Amino acid sequence: MSTTNEKQIREEKEEIAGAQHDESISKTNDLAQQAAIDEHDLGVREAIRRYPRAIMWSVLVSTAIIMEGYDIVLISSFFGLPSFAKKYGHFVDDASGYQISAPWQAGLSNGTSIGTLMGSLANGYFVFRYGYRKTLLVSLCLIVAFIFIPFFAPSLPVLLLGQILCGIPWGVFATMAPAYASEVCPMALRGYLTVYVNLCWAFGQLIAAGVLSGFSEGTSQWSYRIPFAIQWAWPIPLFAVLFFAPESPYHHVRRGEIEQAENSVRRLGSASHPSQSVALMIHTNELEKEIDAGTSYLDCFRGIDLRRTEIVCMAFITQPFCGSAMGGTPTYFFLQAGLPTSISFKMSVGGLGLAAVGTLISWKLLHTFGRRTLYLAGLAGLTAILWTVGFISVGAGTSTAGYYAQATMMLLWLFVYYMTVGPICYAIIGEISSTRLRNKSISLSRSAYYVGQIICNVINPYMLNPTEGDWKGKTGFFWGGCSFVFFVWTWFRLPESKDRSFEELDLLFAQKVKARDFSKAVVDPYAENVDARVTFVGK
Repeated sequence: MSTTNEKQIREEKEEIAGAQHDESISKTNDLAQQAAIDEHDLGVREAIRRYPRAIMWSVLVSTAIIMEGYDIVLISSFFGLPSFAKKYGHFVDDASGYQISAPWQAGLSNGTSIGTLMGSLANGYFVFRYGYRKTLLVSLCLIVAFIFIPFFAPSLPVLLLGQILCGIPWGVFATMAPAYASEVCPMALRGYLTVYVNLCWAFGQLIAAGVLSGFSEGTSQWSYRIPFAIQWAWPIPLFAVLFFAPESPYHHVRRGEIEQAENSVRRLGSASHPSQSVALMIHTNELEKEIDAGTSYLDCFRGIDLRRTEIVCMAFITQPFCGSAMGGTPTYFFLQAGLPTSISFKMSVGGLGLAAVGTLISWKLLHTFGRRTLYLAGLAGLTAILWTVGFISVGAGTSTAGYYAQATMMLLWLFVYYMTVGPICYAIIGEISSTRLRNKSISLSRSAYYVGQIICNVINPYMLNPTEGDWKGKTGFFWGGCSFVFFVWTWFRLPESKDRSFEELDLLFAQKVKARDFSKAVVDPYAENVDARVTFVGK
């Protein structure tokens, strides 16, 4: 008798617990649905008014990217700096003077890429385990220590070691910034703040070009050591400020820390109902679990996440192959095209100033045209510009007018790149990846970029260097061809993610919607009928 009563009591408790669980899920779904509606109704101006702290913290985390953009221009431009070439290079002839050999140019350029590749992959692991804040603070401490190596480097091998080690924290900064921006900001601001990452990159390059222009006529060791030392100006004040940065609420949700997630939401904005925002994050997380999104690197290559991984990796690897090895750090190209040293450095400053302006313009274009259209238009424009440089080099490559025409076209390349492919990529990788795999997906995409950069940095010096191919502007034919190949891929494979919440994107990928049909789909994540969650107008 007692056994029967105990069984009955246990069943009643289980029934009550089940009912409470169902009620909790229903309440969470209701809150999440209301949060999703609010997200779609929220305009840019209202989002700025309501979430100033989220904007501030996202901007501060992204500011760390300035250091990577600074160094990329720094080390490549040093190849054309007479004092640097005299210290680390060898004398070629009276016309060419001292030169860093093509293998060492490739090695030094790729040293940073190897380090950043290591850092980006490590970031995916450490951020998932320890969060954004702790990983970022440790990386800032490491960069302070590693800068000593290139500053005191007595030889090229030591300089290479310094570039590799400095690259590790830079890889962390580069992959962390777009992920953090996409997770702490509302949908209305998501594109703007992920694209801001590229503006920081442009600022870093512009600062480096300005510093190098000031030291371009220097003949002592300080003309290249002082630019190295300037890198210490960033990490210490950043550490002091970012020590107080809030953790991403998505990170807490993935770890089941709901109360901490709500605290982060409160710190990031003026949302009157933080529980609604967290409920939307929980619903998105549970939806991805249902779709079978795991949390390991291997899961990035399983099921529907394989397609998402392909998109973020190909979108990022497009950047080095669409001509940035040639035009992204233009000083050396200007020198090999035939312009004087002082003018080459000054034109680089002007070009990278255009890059910053182009990124600002991209914010307006992003809101008006979306991601896919801008990527296609950008790649088409870059292809045309690079082929034009090649034809000018063939027809008038040895004339003064030809030199300046090629330089002008590369300035135009910088402007178009930084209006389209350069910044829009960050919006794509921050939105296409699933929330449970975001850190690892972005780490893989950035790693793909670094692999592409290594390949391009090996190829480009052998085409441009006067001791090797000496192609000069005809290098544009090669990179223009590569840019066209990625234009074709974009046409068939890159979907539009503008105005889509993360849960809507999850369903579009789960339903295997074609890339060109993403913008036409009507998505209702809360429809009871699974087949009715994704429909098309007119069907």
